[in-house]
Amino acid sequence: MTATVHRLAGRPAPSLDPMIAVTAHDMNCVNSVILDRMQSDIPLIPKLAGHLIAGGGKRMRPMLTLASAAVLGYGGTRHHRLAAAVEFIHTATLLHDDVVDGSDLRRGKRTANIIWGNPASVLVGDFLFSRSFELMVEDGSLKVLKILSNASAVIAEGEVNQLTAVRRLDIGEERYLEIIGAKTAALFAAACRIAAVVAERPESEEQALDAYGRNLGIAFQLVDDAIDYVSDAGTMGKDAGDDFREGKMTLPVILAFARGDSDARAFWKDAIEDRRNDEAALAEAVSRIQETRSLDDTMARARHYGQRAIDALGIFPAGRAKDAMVEAVEFAVARAY
Repeated sequence: MTATVHRLAGRPAPSLDPMIAVTAHDMNCVNSVILDRMQSDIPLIPKLAGHLIAGGGKRMRPMLTLASAAVLGYGGTRHHRLAAAVEFIHTATLLHDDVVDGSDLRRGKRTANIIWGNPASVLVGDFLFSRSFELMVEDGSLKVLKILSNASAVIAEGEVNQLTAVRRLDIGEERYLEIIGAKTAALFAAACRIAAVVAERPESEEQALDAYGRNLGIAFQLVDDAIDYVSDAGTMGKDAGDDFREGKMTLPVILAFARGDSDARAFWKDAIEDRRNDEAALAEAVSRIQETRSLDDTMARARHYGQRAIDALGIFPAGRAKDAMVEAVEFAVARAY
């Protein structure tokens, strides 16, 4: 039977536990690299970096590198440093994002920029980017360097693209998918693909892992953008409605605006363009998103991309690692429920 993102009734909720189990030994090695390479003679650097790195994140991106290596049967150790490089890239982007967004919470804790200020957060983010490139260079593979450096550039482009789309109601679904494909999915794709490079696998397997990561990343971000309107800080680790208050044109808003009548469009113009973002406005936004089934359709798209991710694994043999990667997709989609 083909794997699917739809779980049968009565089966346990999907989780990351199988992937955590498959990658546990390798993840210990990765964590050792992370702890070693975030050190500096400047005490603020490891203190600030450690605040975020040790802040309860799932380490999903480096786990994807390790799980991809496992599904390929790779028995070396090169992927440990490269998975650490992936985590440093991700952590650096989070530090910068929180400054850009003015965020107060990250994973349920105060953000580094709130504690130590914006300049320190930006500069430590730069330090972590630099560490990631050191690790890439030490690996010695120009192809790995090309994949991860390109992903870093694409992520930055995606963030700038998103910044220029803020509070613009003319942003459509195509532009939105372009943004999340760059700012989120690019690193998921690269994290998976580099495993095939170090394992010296054929281009077809590289592309399959790239497709898995890319589609998982898109599904992951679609769910994130949906739960911003239905969850809370205790669940999400950030304040509910942050995207709304920041004027981000995520898919639930794009669909609700497109489907709304003249009154709804007037509300969205007032809320997004004119910055009416108090609690009453957020409650009305949620109501209008729900009445247009925009959340349902955002989740339907997430399931579609999730299924594409699972389908991309079809060329690999059955086993614990593949099962764990399938369940990671199911977990990513199920977070909204």
